[in-house]
Amino acid sequence: MDLDMEEFAETRLRKPNNAPHDRFLDAYRARMGYRAEPLHPPAIRGVEGAIDIHCHAHEGQQDALAIAKLASASGMGGLLYKSVQGMNKPAAAGPAAVVREIERDLAAWSGETGIEPIRVWSGWIATDTRGLPLVEAARRHLDDGVSAVWMPVFRSANTLSKVGGPPIWWGGSTDPKEWSDPLPWDQALKVGAYTLDEHGRLKPEYKEIFRMVADRDVMVSFAHATHEEIFAMAEEVRNLGITKAVIDHPFSPFIDLSLDQMKELASAGVYLNFTYDEISPLLGVNPADMCRTIQALGTDHVTLSSDAGEPLFPHTVEALRLLRAHMNAFGLTEKEVHQVSSVNPGRLLDIT
Repeated sequence: MDLDMEEFAETRLRKPNNAPHDRFLDAYRARMGYRAEPLHPPAIRGVEGAIDIHCHAHEGQQDALAIAKLASASGMGGLLYKSVQGMNKPAAAGPAAVVREIERDLAAWSGETGIEPIRVWSGWIATDTRGLPLVEAARRHLDDGVSAVWMPVFRSANTLSKVGGPPIWWGGSTDPKEWSDPLPWDQALKVGAYTLDEHGRLKPEYKEIFRMVADRDVMVSFAHATHEEIFAMAEEVRNLGITKAVIDHPFSPFIDLSLDQMKELASAGVYLNFTYDEISPLLGVNPADMCRTIQALGTDHVTLSSDAGEPLFPHTVEALRLLRAHMNAFGLTEKEVHQVSSVNPGRLLDIT
């Protein structure tokens, strides 16, 4: 039943006494109390030394070289490209080769401008096999120099069961722009990637990838795994002594971990990587909740990253500035912000 204007006004007046009020209060206390150095575009202030371990720059997103130049001009420490233009083209050598080209072009730009270039790293997603057996594909990309491996992301059964995907991936359509409804779990298992066997243990090919990750001492992300997969991966991390394991966007509906679960995983040495995506308007996590969670976890196994690149987000440098600023405004000290956005990401990428 539609409300008349008077009833609508009364409802609006009552709204602060309902659930959103806590976020409303948190927001205004933070925004009225937080002050930082004024921004002077195009360079961004407030990201000095930050290392983004979750940067997107594939087709239709931000330009990989342009964002590396801006990150350099803004004094960042580096970018790990989870995705990058050209990484999936059949003729391309792979993400490591693409990022080496970016590094070369960035160095040339640095020579022209005198601006110190950031470090850049490449990552590989475990579903990008180009028709090779999974383990062989992983070995090739690791041999080529990727610094991080992501378990299945948008082709994972978990993702397909929550948001669907392009049916062209599993032969359900010929239209590359079509997007399905969320798939029933049984169907998602048939057409998506799932890392566990019928006994709830990691399948041999994924166990071998974790072994290679341990041998190469590179970062591994659990990506869009289910809770069952996450804890099986964490057990493998314990068994192999891996020190560079990451769970991205733990508040995202793809992951949706409780504080107790996060504490258990952090105690196993797994890093919780909180992202701008989570506090963006698209997901709408309360920044105060994120900050309080980090405080409850402690900062030893926490990182911040952008997970940005899409046109609906700010670019990576601004997204990281916003995330750092929000965490500082809502209660993390500057030292804690530095640890989770510079020191800890540096450990994951061997920056000392």
